[in-house]
Amino acid sequence: MGELEQAWDELVATARRTVTDGLVVGTSGNVSVRVGDGDEALVLVTPSGVPYDRLTPDDLLAVDLAGRTRRGALVPTSELPLHLAVYGSTPARAVVHTHAVHATAVSTLVPELPAIHYMTMALGGPVRVAPYATYGTEELAGNMLGALEGRTGCLLQNHGTVTYGDSLDAAYDRTAQLEWMCRVWLVARSVPGLSPSLLSAAQLDEVAERLAGYGQRRDG
Repeated sequence: MGELEQAWDELVATARRTVTDGLVVGTSGNVSVRVGDGDEALVLVTPSGVPYDRLTPDDLLAVDLAGRTRRGALVPTSELPLHLAVYGSTPARAVVHTHAVHATAVSTLVPELPAIHYMTMALGGPVRVAPYATYGTEELAGNMLGALEGRTGCLLQNHGTVTYGDSLDAAYDRTAQLEWMCRVWLVARSVPGLSPSLLSAAQLDEVAERLAGYGQRRDG
């Protein structure tokens, strides 16, 4: 199996996971992964309007960084400008966009997700909400880039989530964490007469230092 074919299988599995985990309904949301670098780089992306459980290896769809189709016959997701904007402005190797329920609800309430949990720093800091713009537009992509500055994820007002990472797993995990934090904040703020405690900037900075060394270490 070639590199593109393997990346496509991983992309389809991730897209199906967004449905299984309740982060999207039907064909809403989209996933992409970058293969290669420089002028030879290709972006594999989910097609428009095709249920993920119907995608097969023959449906492999790849575009270049200018959005021109290089492999496949299907039409790319309408949110292709959003994905290409991320690849053009960050070191992303994968992007996940969802319409997760709790995250979308939060995007209608505040300009930034309050620092309800230390995993805020797993996305680079308090998660901003990009101002609303019509889906699939360059305006939306531009608003998203502003909200992503210094972050690996953001909310799209009255729309959903965008996260990126150096792999599909990393991008997906950030989406899941973002949806979970949004749910925690919504539950906490729903208690009558009480307001949730939030983490301070100093507390978040301390978390950032600890997260930098998190995980398995290899000696030598």
